Amino acid sequence: MSVDRETVLHMARLARIEVQEADVDTLAAELSGIIGWVEQLEEVDTANVEPMTAAAGAELRWRADEVTDGGIRERVVANAPESENGMFAVPKVIE
Repeated sequence: MSVDRETVLHMARLARIEVQEADVDTLAAELSGIIGWVEQLEEVDTANVEPMTAAAGAELRWRADEVTDGGIRERVVANAPESENGMFAVPKVIE
């Protein structure tokens, strides 16, 4: 399948992309090349190939669900411009 000028202009209009008139022929050739590559892929025999969900077989590492950084409230609140009763103090935004 080849992409012609009208198809490029139609796709650009649908995608709301401004395409310069000088670039239409170049885009048509590039899109035709991409479609040609996809057509080549369709010729590959994949009858005995199992579907896969990822390119590499990876397993998630599990870790214990433990609090490891607790007990530092004073150090965290020390970074605040203002604090009250061990909490951040912020301006009231709702009357």
